[in-house]
Amino acid sequence: MKIFNKTGSCLLLAVLLFTGAEAQNTSPKKQVQSAAFGGMVLPKVQQPMFKKDTINIIRFGAKADGITLNTSAINSAINACNKAGGGVVVVPTGIWLSGPIVLKSNVNLHINRDAILLFTKDFDQYPLVAGNWEGLPSARNQSPISGKNLENVAITGSGIIDGNGDAWRMVKKDKLTDTQWKNLVASGGLVSEDKKTWYPSEKTVKGTQTKQPGVLLNGKTVKDFEDIKDFLRPNLIVLESCKKVLLEGVTFQNSPAWNLHPLLCTDITVRNVQVKNPWYAQNGDGIDLESCKNALIENSTFDVGDDGICIKSGRDEEGRKRGIPTENVIVRNCIVYHAHGGFVIGSEMSGGVKNMIVSNCSFIGTDIGLRFKTTRGRGGVVEKIYISDINMKDIVGEALLFDMYYEAKDPVPLAGEQRAAPVVETFPVTDATPLFKDFHVRNVVCNGAAKAIFVRGLPEMNIADIYLDNMVIKAKKGMECTEATGIHLKNVQLLTDNTNPVISINNSNNITFDVLKYPIGGDLLFKIGGEKTKGISVKNTWAGGVKNNVEFTDGATEQSFIMN
Repeated sequence: MKIFNKTGSCLLLAVLLFTGAEAQNTSPKKQVQSAAFGGMVLPKVQQPMFKKDTINIIRFGAKADGITLNTSAINSAINACNKAGGGVVVVPTGIWLSGPIVLKSNVNLHINRDAILLFTKDFDQYPLVAGNWEGLPSARNQSPISGKNLENVAITGSGIIDGNGDAWRMVKKDKLTDTQWKNLVASGGLVSEDKKTWYPSEKTVKGTQTKQPGVLLNGKTVKDFEDIKDFLRPNLIVLESCKKVLLEGVTFQNSPAWNLHPLLCTDITVRNVQVKNPWYAQNGDGIDLESCKNALIENSTFDVGDDGICIKSGRDEEGRKRGIPTENVIVRNCIVYHAHGGFVIGSEMSGGVKNMIVSNCSFIGTDIGLRFKTTRGRGGVVEKIYISDINMKDIVGEALLFDMYYEAKDPVPLAGEQRAAPVVETFPVTDATPLFKDFHVRNVVCNGAAKAIFVRGLPEMNIADIYLDNMVIKAKKGMECTEATGIHLKNVQLLTDNTNPVISINNSNNITFDVLKYPIGGDLLFKIGGEKTKGISVKNTWAGGVKNNVEFTDGATEQSFIMN
């Protein structure tokens, strides 16, 4: 047996992270230098500021009985505040039932701690409007809270905003207990012919059978989708093309579709919020930051039915036409409980994503921890992603996932569900070919996952230049790497149950391991496959801890692998 020296330095992420207080007291032109970006300059996130003038919604006839529809009263209070030059609109103690609310510039909608702003289950209160869904122009029911082309706008307080999403969402039987399913069916609605899915209405069912439901392309208008209106569920909060946005302190919950959706916004701060949905909530994302610039998400907790903290920038050709990336984003000190992914990029990332710093976050019970997904047709470039100091526990699937074969399915199959691996084909590179490159992830501890690391690129466009440093991952399976170039692991411990093999590499090149630790006494450390595989290098690693160091399959040769 031979033991190699453990040498090498760690990636330095000396980042000057900015705070809201700093941002309030700086000029919009003032910038901060970030060593993490190799000298790139990041702008400060500018905060909204409001007059101290306060308007209580009771002044406009609002009633906190949970029965009276307060749509007109709340909107009147917001309009009056805006016309007076801005200030704070207060939602005081009580349950306030409402239809759609439209925010205005210079208005801070403040939800008191003992207040619940509850949106009605009456679908007729939500007209179909031209909006955006999953990166495409789409007809949607008007969001419970929305705003467009605003400046200086906020939702603050410590109360609750509830979207009554359970009235809108279809639900799979497999995601409920028998009692929950029986109660849901007894509440009304319809059940699919195979008895596996519940739908709120006939219009919802018809929507599932419609090609491109709601998509406003090829001459389609909002009126063309009235027959499937109930299927076109609204996002709880949609803020489009707004500047200086603050969401702080509030609990946002039970959204019909996505919870928080800032779209084409600049200078947005999300701080100390709680975002909640049932774990089975279809499309029940926490926050989807889409084509936004300069954002700070901090000290917040997410427990939702789909992706937790998600970065997007439009979908396919329409997203590339828009051509606006999400960039200059800090995510720090956040907790994600149930979600399809803790921190996620994609799959709608056609406008590109760049300059992300994610630090000091915990993911507990998420399907995937760090989830980066795309597919052919998207196009777009995702790059300059810096992630550090991440804790994970009880991850159902992969701790780290980079996948260019995304399918619109739950990341973890349900019991008994069979999924075939995608057919591997090589396509021409076009503007519809996505690109993932330049990811830096360090200081990760994961206590429990199905698989530690999964990297799957396209034959025509490998995932490239991923640097993984200082990790301890306890998982059932180790690492799988396919169609990747320039993947570098340093000081990584893969504590796996399955040791045959610990690491599988296929049709990849320039893959390096420096100080790799693995279970002693295992069967096989590396399985190297594929005729295209070359440049696999392992150093500063004990070579005698397993029965076999390496096995070559599917055309791979000994010349592709060096262990010294």
